[in-house]
Amino acid sequence: MEEKIIDPRQPNAERSAEAKRTAQLVFRLNHTMPNTDEYMAVLRELFPDNLGEGSMVFAPLTLMLSNEVKIGKRVVVMNGCLMMSAGGITIDDDALIAANVQLISNNHDPYDRHLLVCKPVHIGKGAWIGAGSTILPGVTVGDYAIVGAGSIVTKDVPPYAVAVGSPAKVIKYLDKEKFKELF
Repeated sequence: MEEKIIDPRQPNAERSAEAKRTAQLVFRLNHTMPNTDEYMAVLRELFPDNLGEGSMVFAPLTLMLSNEVKIGKRVVVMNGCLMMSAGGITIDDDALIAANVQLISNNHDPYDRHLLVCKPVHIGKGAWIGAGSTILPGVTVGDYAIVGAGSIVTKDVPPYAVAVGSPAKVIKYLDKEKFKELF
């Protein structure tokens, strides 16, 4: 897993410009009538090359750097999502992100708290992240896995697993054969 350190005290014109662009577009998105052509235009501007066909992100949204987020096809991100994306966030095709989910790819160094320690978050194909869950830096949620509502995910969740709790633990596995019938 790729880890990167960002020191916000060091000037970075490119990152600052992207943070400003993202903040302004998120504000516009959050104040635009949903289910309109205008809303979809702002969404496409926010994720110009990183929003797959048939995907939808519902406001309100909190997002820091949209260029660090990649959303696959037919993804649904429900209201109230927080994406701390400095470490990168990838959401694969057909994933479902329920309301008030936090996808956090960066954290502060425990000693020099101005430093951001960043590790990517990856949500696999067809995964479902339950309402109010938090996915922490460096975590991969495997294909077709489920994270139960309100869970705090500190470690990878294997494909087809159901993980719940704080910290989240795998409680069972789904039948892979049933997915073959659906997809």
